[in-house]
Amino acid sequence: MTEDNRWGILYCPRNGIRSKRKRWERLQHELDAQGVKYDFVQSEKSDSVERLVTMLIRNGYKTIVIVGGDSALNDAVNCLMKEEKAVRDGICLGLVPNGTLNDFARFWGFKEDDDTQTVEWLVKRRVRKIDLGCIRYTDKNGKPQHRYFLNCVNIGTTADIMNLRQQTRKLFGSKMLSFISSIILKIFHRKDYKMRIHINEEVVDRKIMTVCVGNARGYGQTPSAVPYNGMLDVTVVYDPQVLQLFSGLWLLVSGRFLNHNSVHPYRTQEMRVEEAPKALVGIDGRLMETPVGEYRLTAELEVVNFLIPS
Repeated sequence: MTEDNRWGILYCPRNGIRSKRKRWERLQHELDAQGVKYDFVQSEKSDSVERLVTMLIRNGYKTIVIVGGDSALNDAVNCLMKEEKAVRDGICLGLVPNGTLNDFARFWGFKEDDDTQTVEWLVKRRVRKIDLGCIRYTDKNGKPQHRYFLNCVNIGTTADIMNLRQQTRKLFGSKMLSFISSIILKIFHRKDYKMRIHINEEVVDRKIMTVCVGNARGYGQTPSAVPYNGMLDVTVVYDPQVLQLFSGLWLLVSGRFLNHNSVHPYRTQEMRVEEAPKALVGIDGRLMETPVGEYRLTAELEVVNFLIPS
């Protein structure tokens, strides 16, 4: 069995970054300097994260640290949630940000360019049980499915941007350039979606540009959400004009997104999407298979042990 104080570290290099080895060497230097006992494995592809996290769990690691972004952390959490509660309760997840946006890491104050501070915080082992969101849906084969999320689920235009980002990345070769270009394209080729959604006692039945369901910041779209109050924050954006879109982007960047006239915020434990047949769905920064028919999003209270700053 693995020593209880030995970390299992999963390193998820950023695609397209040439200095992958240097990034790991910087972190390794900091881990060694602070006397951390650890073993590490490296993920070559995004679909190997769950397999490697399962391996770390089976080998008895009680502290599993993900060096990656929101999507890698999402894979790790979904892997952990497949375990029995008794196993889950004995494991703590830690995070060293190494993604493109690192939104969940930023919520806690972790910075990609400050490994010294990050490792110091992880070593102090301040544990907090955090909430997850969960989307329950039916896939194209008619089978019931579910997926957990730490940060947010996006429905509509923001998920469209994720899809465009994947396509334009082949052209630009850069995640950030493809992300910016995708936003610009969607501003001038925006699309509204006929949706019928249930939030608390209210039914919203109309054309909607985008919906964000946040367990945390939601890339600025749910800035008041926190993953420890047992609630989900929901923002519904109706059809803004082009100039309103630019002002909305400014409010998004400045942290005042909820002040926009086209943004309608809610807070709930459960939300039901009765109808949104053509709207793509993204989860923690990654496009997912679009649900068939009705689907439901809920808050799951205090289900994962997470290492937070001291």
